Amino acid sequence: MATIAPVNKQSANSEQLLERFSAVRRQTEALAAPLSAEDQLIQSMPEASPTKWHLAHTTWFYETFILAPHAKGYQRKHPEFEYLFNSYYKQLHGHPLRSRRGLISRPDLQEVLAYRSQVDSAMRSFLPSAQAPLLELVELGLNHEQQHQELIVTDIKHALWSSPLQPAYKEHKTTPAASAPLGWKSWDEGIYEIGHAAGFGFAFDNEEPRHKVYLQAFQLASRCVTNREYLEFIHDGGYRHAELWLSDGWDQVTANAWNAPLYWEQREGEWWNYTLFGWQRLEPDEPVCHVSYYEAEAYAQWSGARLATEAEWEVAAASERVRGNFLESGRFHPASASGSQLFGNVWEWTASACSGYPGYRRATNVLGEYNGKFMCNQLVLRGGSCGTPESHIRASYRNFFPALSRWQFSGIRLAK
Repeated sequence: MATIAPVNKQSANSEQLLERFSAVRRQTEALAAPLSAEDQLIQSMPEASPTKWHLAHTTWFYETFILAPHAKGYQRKHPEFEYLFNSYYKQLHGHPLRSRRGLISRPDLQEVLAYRSQVDSAMRSFLPSAQAPLLELVELGLNHEQQHQELIVTDIKHALWSSPLQPAYKEHKTTPAASAPLGWKSWDEGIYEIGHAAGFGFAFDNEEPRHKVYLQAFQLASRCVTNREYLEFIHDGGYRHAELWLSDGWDQVTANAWNAPLYWEQREGEWWNYTLFGWQRLEPDEPVCHVSYYEAEAYAQWSGARLATEAEWEVAAASERVRGNFLESGRFHPASASGSQLFGNVWEWTASACSGYPGYRRATNVLGEYNGKFMCNQLVLRGGSCGTPESHIRASYRNFFPALSRWQFSGIRLAK
C-alpha cells in the first residue's frame, strides 16, 4: 500500500500563491499586448500613468518590498529603478513627480519587460521557501497589481481618446441588451456590522476593523442608472440648473463646459461614446459611466433620490454573490443589467468620505502609506467595474477617488 505523505500547509500555500502570482503577471502583460511601445509611453493627464510605467511599477513593488530585503543574495540589476518607479512612498528614496511619468522614455519597453522577467524568475525561486508573513506580503503585491490592471485599462482609454486619431484599443463587437426594470429593495432600521472580518481572506487595511453601524431604514435601487435615464436629466437641463449642484460641482461644470459624461459626443443630434473598441452609438440600456461624484449627486437630486452611504451599500451587498461584468470578460465596457446586480459594470459613487473606520490605525512602516495617507478629500466607491478583476472584489472593498474624477468606470446607483 502506498503511503500518503503529510500535507505541508506552508508548501501548499506557497504553491497556490506561485500559481496565482504567475496568472496575475500574465494578465497584466496581456492587457499591454495590444499596445505599441509608443502607446505605452503616453500620459494624457497628470492623474493617469503610462502603461509602461504600470508594468515597471508593479514589478518594483515585489523587488522593493520582498526580494531586496528578504531574498538572500538578490541584487538589483538596475539600482536607479528604485527611484524611477516608486509611486508615492515618501519613506523611501524619493520618486519622480506623478505628472512627469510620461517623460520616462528610458528604460525602453524591452528593458522594462526584461526587468519583469528578471523579477518574476527571482520570485519563483523565492516563493517556495517564503514564510507566512512574506506570503501575506506577496498577496498584497498581487492585489496591488490587480489594481494597476484596472488602471492600465482606464488610463490607456483616456490616452487613446486624447489622441487626434482616437484609435481603438482592439477590435470587438458588443451585443446590446435590454436592461431590467428599475426596482427598489428595502432594509429595516437597525444595527449592522460592516468591514472585513478577520480570518476570511485578503483585505486592505482600510477595510478593517469590522464594526457596528446604526442605519435608518433605507431603500436601494436594483440596478444602476442607465444612459437612457441620464439622457432625461441632460434633456431637462441638468447641466444648466445650478440649484441641482454642489458648489464645487457647479464650478467644475462652468469651468470645464461639462454637458454630458466623459467620452460622450453628439453628432447630428445623436449621442455617441468612445469605448476601448472605438466610437459607438450610445446604447440607452447600458449603465451610465464616466461620471464624477458631482454629476452623480446632481442626478440624484434631480431624480428625487440620493446616493447611498457606503455602509448602506455594504449591508445590501453582504449577502450577494460576486458576479457580473468584470475585466475577465474582455468587454472593458458596461453591459446592460438583466437583473438585480451589485457587482461589476461600474464603480458606484457613495455619499461617504474616505476615512478610517473606528479603531483603524495606520501601520508605522512604509506600507502604512498604502491607503492611510489618502484619507482626505476622497469619496468612496463600491462594487467594482468592467475593468476590475473578479477575484479582486468583495463586499467590503473600498475604492476612493476625488469628487471630480471621471476617467474611471464610475456610475450611479440611487438610494432612498
